[in-house]
Amino acid sequence: MLEKLIPNVRTLTADDLGLGATAKAEINHASSAPDAPVITGDHPRVQEIARLAGIYGGVILTGPPGTSKSFFAHAAALALAGGKKDRCAFIQFHASYQYEDFMLGFAPTQRGFEFKVGPFLRLAAAAHLDRGNTYVLVIDELSRADVGRVFGEALTYVDRSKRELRFAIANGIEIWVPSNLVILATMNPFDRGVDEVDAAFERRFAKISMDPDRGVLEEMLDDNGMEEELKAGVSRWFGRINGHARKNPAAAVGHAYFSTATDETSLRDIWEYQLKYLVQRAFRRDENTRADLETAWTHIFPKQELAPAPIGQPSPEPPK
Repeated sequence: MLEKLIPNVRTLTADDLGLGATAKAEINHASSAPDAPVITGDHPRVQEIARLAGIYGGVILTGPPGTSKSFFAHAAALALAGGKKDRCAFIQFHASYQYEDFMLGFAPTQRGFEFKVGPFLRLAAAAHLDRGNTYVLVIDELSRADVGRVFGEALTYVDRSKRELRFAIANGIEIWVPSNLVILATMNPFDRGVDEVDAAFERRFAKISMDPDRGVLEEMLDDNGMEEELKAGVSRWFGRINGHARKNPAAAVGHAYFSTATDETSLRDIWEYQLKYLVQRAFRRDENTRADLETAWTHIFPKQELAPAPIGQPSPEPPK
């Protein structure tokens, strides 16, 4: 039974370990950045996720990198759980993630191998024992793993219409998926495993597209105190490259790439250490477009006016 699967383990928070700033960021911001904006339950996107979670029991946020998928998934999870982080579980799928990690299996210890209950069963058991509250499982990078293999027998029973129906898991124990357990997930629609995810979840869960948003970008830059001429240049370039993304999805640039942009120096860092490589990868077979976007990036910076040279002396060269 589900109640037998809850281990007697003390939970340590980041504050217990002396990491107060990180703990505050995770609880209040759903972000690792302490200065990230606070997202509350009355935010329209959070309300949309919560409404769909009540209908479908699960919501997938899908979009290219940098579109705030994880940010809103975490914020919505805390809102649904009444701000209680102990009613949430946050995990990330990857290519090696398996049923034994997610549901149940054996884990190596100093004494050999011991039985291990995964996050899905732990949260399902906790939700079963606390029917008056909502519990939320957040899965980042849903499409990075083989979802059919990871969910195993539970894949059918996460469907809203099949909650509370008993089924046997790998060790023969009968369990059920409580109706007060919500699953929120994020994924990049251009990952290789997306077709399998769509086949498994398109009928079971709701999907919300999270696209690069020029309005969010401009609001973010305003909040960061960026001056108007520079902000306008960034916005133009953002619209230009995402216009190419309609035919070349790898070119999509999310607004969150610019979350730290405040001035010319920060923008040059974002280009040099992140965006330059994205553009090169997206247009490695289209040299003309790549060069055009690189040139367009240099034009977002206001041109510096040169002081007139003294009479009889040559004008100075413009800065490189």
